[in-house]
Amino acid sequence: MEPIVQVSIDLMTLEDALPVAEIAVEAGVDWLEVGTPLILGEGLHAVKAFKQRWPEHKVVADLKTMDAGYLETEMMAKAGADFTVVMGVAHWSTIQGACRAAKDYGIQVMGDIMLAEDKPACARRMQELGVDYIIVHTGFDERNAETGKSPVHDVPGVVEAVTIPVQAVGGLSVEQAIGMPGMGAPLVVIGAPLVIDGQEFAPGDTADKLLDLLRHIVTEVKAQAKGD
Repeated sequence: MEPIVQVSIDLMTLEDALPVAEIAVEAGVDWLEVGTPLILGEGLHAVKAFKQRWPEHKVVADLKTMDAGYLETEMMAKAGADFTVVMGVAHWSTIQGACRAAKDYGIQVMGDIMLAEDKPACARRMQELGVDYIIVHTGFDERNAETGKSPVHDVPGVVEAVTIPVQAVGGLSVEQAIGMPGMGAPLVVIGAPLVIDGQEFAPGDTADKLLDLLRHIVTEVKAQAKGD
C-alpha cells in the first residue's frame, strides 16, 4: 500500500485537541488518531467530534482494548471511528470479538503488539484472528524505564511475519518515522513528541512550527510513494 501519514492527538481535552487536529488536516495528514489520553478525558464525545468535523478523514480510536472486544469496538464504531485498537496480549477471544464487531459495523481493527514477548509470533496470531493492521509499539513507560528500547528494532521481524500493513510507534524521531515505509511499515504515525510538552499531556509546539513540521513529514513520506 502507499504510505499513509497518521497523527496521534494525545491530549486530554477537545479544547486542546481540535486545534492540533485542524493543523494536521491543513498539513495534509491522512488519518487522525483520537489518542488514549483524549479518549480517557473526553470519551466517545472525542471520536464523534473528530468524525463530525472531518468526515472525509479516517479516524482511529486508540482504545487499547484488553477485554470486551466486541462491545468496545461496537461503541467506537457507533461513535464514528473507522479503526479501533485491540491489544495483542489480550485473550484471543477479545481480539476475535473486536474483529467480529468491526466486520458487523464496517470498520477495521489495528492490533497493538506492545509488550508481547515474541512480537512476530503475536503479530502473526493477530492476523490469523482477523485484524487488519499491526502496530509495532514501544510504550511510554517501557521506553523511559529501559533506555534504548524502540520499535525500530522489532519492525523487520514483524514485517516478515505478516502480510497485512504494519505501523511503528513509540519514541521514534521524525526522521525515523519518515523512514518507516522504507522498512516495510507504510503507516507512518506522528504523535507524542510533537504534541506533548515533556511529561505533561499538553500542546507542545506553536501552531506555525507544528504546521511546518507536519507539512515536511507529509511531503517526505508521500515522495516515497512516487519514488522521489
